[in-house]
Amino acid sequence: MRQLRYFYTIAQEGQITRAAKKLHMAQPPLSQSLKALETELEVKLLERNGRKMELTKAGMVLYKKAKNIFQYMDDTVTEVKETGKGLKGKLAIGCVKSCFSYIPEQMRIFREQYPHITFQLREGDTYRLAELLNNRTIDLAVVRLPLEMKALSFHPLPNEKFVAVLPKQWAQNNLDISIKELAKLPLLLLHRISGVGQYELIMDHFEVVGLHPNVVCECPNVDMLLELVNEGIGATIIPESALSKLHLYGVKKMKIKDADIISKSAVIWLKDRYLSKSASRFIELFQEEGQYLHS
Repeated sequence: MRQLRYFYTIAQEGQITRAAKKLHMAQPPLSQSLKALETELEVKLLERNGRKMELTKAGMVLYKKAKNIFQYMDDTVTEVKETGKGLKGKLAIGCVKSCFSYIPEQMRIFREQYPHITFQLREGDTYRLAELLNNRTIDLAVVRLPLEMKALSFHPLPNEKFVAVLPKQWAQNNLDISIKELAKLPLLLLHRISGVGQYELIMDHFEVVGLHPNVVCECPNVDMLLELVNEGIGATIIPESALSKLHLYGVKKMKIKDADIISKSAVIWLKDRYLSKSASRFIELFQEEGQYLHS
């Protein structure tokens, strides 16, 4: 296991020097350990390419297996430590910015029940948060769908409608707006850094009715878009809850009267990972009576 840990660290760092520093040991015994492992397995695991150490095909197989082994060991240690003990430690939560309205009340309730838990919050789009889950950087995440769910368990959150947000001077006294009127305005739309998301959903609604919207800005951050609307640069289309807690006096929310665009959200976590008691209890706060967890 020690040899495997040394090999895994060298592969991660890409250099014997950096790996030795991370492991708090000298370089010669680390190099000897790698050589001994390669001799035992009768294959070359890492090859030097300039200043970097790169995995061979055999090395890549071992690296992936080692990663699973160490993740399983970490989960086992967590599970054993939690057995028979009260909840404590750190809970790492990811959240899409436009979903953040779900988090504060749940954190308050959770803190009242489990005062020894501390939180680490990470923000990003759905694709990025799924990556952080796979890398085990976070325990769970609140995201906007769609998302590939093969490796994930999830709990659906209530659906909500998209609304239009316009500069106040553009909206005048109107309470709603048609999708045809929106297509004529300069639009600022949410767009994920990677993958299919709300941008494609909104564009599909325009395409269905034969409209070509005037999209002047795409951005993954809802707060930035709303600040631009506040400055009178354009209008946006966002899930209603993304606006509820913000105090921007230069914008007006309007119902889209002839297009029922629905945003779906979910709490997600890794299907094959031990879910800590604190993560399980936090997810339970999102459950409503009669609903169930998907896996």
